[in-house]
Formats: sequence, C-alpha cells, structure tokens
Amino acid sequence: MSETNVHKVLVSACLLGQPVRYDGQSKGIVSDWLRELGAEGRALAFCPEVAGGLPTPRPPAERQGERVVTESGLDVTAEFDHGARLALQLCQAQGIRFALLKEGSPSCGSGRIYNGRFEGQSVAGEGMTTALLRRHGIRVFSEDQLPELASALALAACGSA
Repeated sequence: MSETNVHKVLVSACLLGQPVRYDGQSKGIVSDWLRELGAEGRALAFCPEVAGGLPTPRPPAERQGERVVTESGLDVTAEFDHGARLALQLCQAQGIRFALLKEGSPSCGSGRIYNGRFEGQSVAGEGMTTALLRRHGIRVFSEDQLPELASALALAACGSA
C-alpha cells in the first residue's frame, strides 16, 4: 500500500503505539504501511482526549447524545470538545485533509461508537472529533479502512481528491 505523496494524515496517537487510551494502553501500530507513513513524517500523532486536558489513564467515557460522560456520570464534554477543536486547528494549520482515527472511541469513532450505557455494545455513530473534522471537509477513516485511506492519499497525490 505504499505510495509517494506529500499529504499528511492526522492519526490517533494510540494507533501509532502511544499509551494514551483511557486504560493507559496503546493499540500498537496497526500496519506496516502506517509505520512507513510515520517514518516518512506524514503521520501526525494526536489524542484529542489528552489534548483536551484528560489524564492517562482516565475513567472510560461514552457519548450520550451531544454529551460525553464517564461511567460514574461525570460530564467530560468540555474536554472532548476542546480536544476536537485542537485537532481541527492542527489540521487547518498543517493543511491536513485526511485523518485515521480509532473506531469506537467517543472522540474518534468514525462509524461506530459505544451506546452510552457502558454495556460494551456499539451503535452507528461518530465521535466528537470525527464529527467536527468531517464538518470541515476532512476525510476520516478508521483503522479498518487502511486500503481506502491509501487509495484516497494516492488520488490526492495525483490531484484527483
């Protein structure tokens, strides 16, 4: 999946091996292609939750409509919103048009998020960062869509996207 182009990609830091998830873990680097993208300096690691002021580790949180709350009921919407806005600012400052974000996350989910009842059940939806980036024209992909992201980057390199 390797192509040469100059487009940078905003990437959930946990997908690049950084231990920033709520449980203090990372997801590890999910592919050799992503490792190459990072080595080329085209993958910009970012964790909206940490950038928004939340610690690592932190209590799990899920979206409940427009709010994000922890299992104990603490409203952390402001921190998630702040992190989403910082992600957008970074994308705008760097000219980033593509993002690879962690599926299921209340920040980064691009097609599925947890249902807000802390049951381990996911539903169709998107995280706060994904929603904001998409409203501003940034294409968001999950770690399950690496071929689609690679194709989009290749088309962009040719001036087609």
